[in-house]
Amino acid sequence: MSAQRPAGHPLLVIIDPTARVVDGESVRIAKDVLCAGSYSVKIALPETAEEADRAVAHRGRRRIVVIGDDGALLRALRALHHERALGEAPVGLVPIGPRSVVSLARSLGVPAEAVPAARAVLDGAERALDLLIDDSGGIVIGALRIPSRSAGPGAAVADDADDDDGQHWWTPVERTARSLVRTLTAPIPALPRLPGREGHPVRQRLRVEADGILLTDLDHAVHEVSVRTGLDGLAEVIVRRPDDEGPMCVRARSVTVSGRDFRYRADAAISGPVRTRTWTVRPAAWRLTVPR
Repeated sequence: MSAQRPAGHPLLVIIDPTARVVDGESVRIAKDVLCAGSYSVKIALPETAEEADRAVAHRGRRRIVVIGDDGALLRALRALHHERALGEAPVGLVPIGPRSVVSLARSLGVPAEAVPAARAVLDGAERALDLLIDDSGGIVIGALRIPSRSAGPGAAVADDADDDDGQHWWTPVERTARSLVRTLTAPIPALPRLPGREGHPVRQRLRVEADGILLTDLDHAVHEVSVRTGLDGLAEVIVRRPDDEGPMCVRARSVTVSGRDFRYRADAAISGPVRTRTWTVRPAAWRLTVPR
């Protein structure tokens, strides 16, 4: 007997083009489960970022379900955020892609396999989740880190290839290459190292404030600053400095980082360089369907 959707919640299923290339069979299975368990399903097969945003904008009263990786989920959430519609209805996710590019989905409690994930969309519970909103209008649903990578002038090209805002991000050639790019740029070590300088972690001079309290200033080098959501309306802020025995860890609603042209990794994407950025926690800003 197939799982049943509660009455009154038709679905818009947005299938990421990379998911169709990486694992078309899992995509087909997930689509079959969703169509069998819901009385009304509309399928969107966007080929460009603009088409994906347009599908979200024309969702009507349908609940959005994303079949794809972390980047596909983030793109849908950004589109909803731009419409100020993040809190309107829960979002469903069926994570499909290499293990390294669905790590965020797993951390949020979404099953890794297509069938359990699709069933969770149909009859799961709604989980309210916090996110970070920055002063440029960007969102972070998982974590951000500074430095964004092991430094070196040539690294910027690889990082930029991971930016979801690129207009040619879904060209035929890049579509297959995307999985490799994300695998190579997946979660960074706590202490990234400079090429050719083994034993010398990347250091930056940053000013970090949490709820107006100064944690470190420009006269001190830092190895890493990380900010993570999910602590009941507060973010966990960790500052690692070379002269400290252990990391400095606080909880705050707002974090401001200033420095000289720094980059940061927010969820799956590299952003910057910027000289200052403020992130503020928005509690329970969106909802995700997860297993009961």
